[in-house]
Amino acid sequence: MDYRTAFDLAPIGLVLSRDRLMVDCNQQVLAMFGAHKDELVGQSFEVLYPTHDEFERTGQRIVASLDTQGWYADERVMKRSSGELFWCHVSGRALDPQHPHAAGIWSFEDLSSKRKLKAVLTAREREIAALLIEGLTSKQIGKRLGVSPRTVDVYRARLMRKYSAATTPELVHKLLSA
Repeated sequence: MDYRTAFDLAPIGLVLSRDRLMVDCNQQVLAMFGAHKDELVGQSFEVLYPTHDEFERTGQRIVASLDTQGWYADERVMKRSSGELFWCHVSGRALDPQHPHAAGIWSFEDLSSKRKLKAVLTAREREIAALLIEGLTSKQIGKRLGVSPRTVDVYRARLMRKYSAATTPELVHKLLSA
């Protein structure tokens, strides 16, 4: 078996990137996003995001959060070519941590079978929900997103109302439950 075959048939979505453009992707990514190869290769990752702002903020978060080896991972809401939104685990590695977007390899895992989007959320609510799931505090979320902890609390309260949750742990449980 050669590396190309392994890449194409990997059981997880894989994308090779350069300057936030997709230069190659495997069959699993195409199936996950419901796209043809020519719809993704050569395109910006932006086509996989619900909004332009989420694409931009995620790019900034990746740069700010890379570890010393250039690794990054999170769970976020992504968009299929049909427009359907779904939860996705994304992890990747910048080939040069000093230039995070220059070149990298990214994996995508569709979490929709484990986690459904149960409410209509704004872009900021989706970001805060994803960071709450990671176990971050309002202060940590605020620092990561560049907003005040009080702003995070306002969005958390909105999420709690939308999910009928009385506490943050209950909200996280409801966000994670199918």
